Amino acid sequence: MSETTDQQLLDRYGRAQEQFTRRVRAAGPDRWDAPTPCAEWTVRDLVRHLVTEQLWVPPLVRDGATVEAVGDAFDGDPLGPDPVAAWDTAAAAARAAFSAPDALDRTVHLSYGETAARAYCAQMTTDLVVHTWDLARAVGADERLPDDLVAAAAREVAPYAADLAGSDLFAPAVEPPPGADEQTRLLCLLGRAP
Repeated sequence: MSETTDQQLLDRYGRAQEQFTRRVRAAGPDRWDAPTPCAEWTVRDLVRHLVTEQLWVPPLVRDGATVEAVGDAFDGDPLGPDPVAAWDTAAAAARAAFSAPDALDRTVHLSYGETAARAYCAQMTTDLVVHTWDLARAVGADERLPDDLVAAAAREVAPYAADLAGSDLFAPAVEPPPGADEQTRLLCLLGRAP
């Protein structure tokens, strides 16, 4: 991560949000209850997950709040009657929080301990990249992800990939087909079968 400048990190995060936004907008009214590659999640559940994650960024990064202090503020359904608007609002607030002066120099208090805001931003970017593919697959949108975002996500997840399946957050890794490209290898590593 030391080779990545703050501006590069913020640019990646913003571009990953934009990729997810394109797929959210591609979800027609008949697709919100469609299944996704994420076991037991519909399109609505997947978008809810990403909206909630974005909602956490301002209090954790901007305000220095702890998970305990935020408590159940984001429980329930943040999507309301307009999931696209809910995503747009949450994404903009998160992007503003990460982009504030010196925001990436801060420490955030996550559920598993104190983490550098830069690392948190990189984790959030990776989550956006992978879930963009999930959403694209579910709504029949373009599944191709930008190569540089895939490469950054692969670098981010590589050090802890072996622990992910045991976290119950990811399915076990899938063996990629021979000659698989980097996107396919990343998705297989994270339990997807592209």
